[in-house]
Amino acid sequence: MRFLVILLSLAVAAGLAAARRRFVVVRVAGTSMVPTYQPGDRVLIRRGARPALRRGQVVVFRRLRPDGTGSADGRGSPRPVPGPRGVEWLIKRVAAMPGDTVPAHAAAGVHFAPGDVVPAGRLVVLGDGPTSADSRHWGYLPVSEVLGTVVRRLS
Repeated sequence: MRFLVILLSLAVAAGLAAARRRFVVVRVAGTSMVPTYQPGDRVLIRRGARPALRRGQVVVFRRLRPDGTGSADGRGSPRPVPGPRGVEWLIKRVAAMPGDTVPAHAAAGVHFAPGDVVPAGRLVVLGDGPTSADSRHWGYLPVSEVLGTVVRRLS
């Protein structure tokens, strides 16, 4: 019986460790996603969901500086870090995927010509709120900067 309890405890611990690598909780700051998410809301993020991205999903990501040389956190590393601590992460909705026509309302940020398509490895992301800084202001988002997709609101 004691062996079974130890085995079950180890299985639970392994499951929790795997879940911590796969999921992360992020607190929303700012109003760019109002009314969908309010400042202070906590959302559950599934990490590494880049291959399954689709239009309409809400994603959490690190935005590159306008010159494309590093991250918004000033560290200069072009790769996403393992978790959200110590880095400013943004939350927006995917408006267009690679191969989609660039949405007309995102034209200013991406400097497209009518009929242009989103290049491979890039996304157009927009906030749900009227005062969102997003692809309309800073252009395409590299898919490699996506931490993951929002699974659900927790609070």
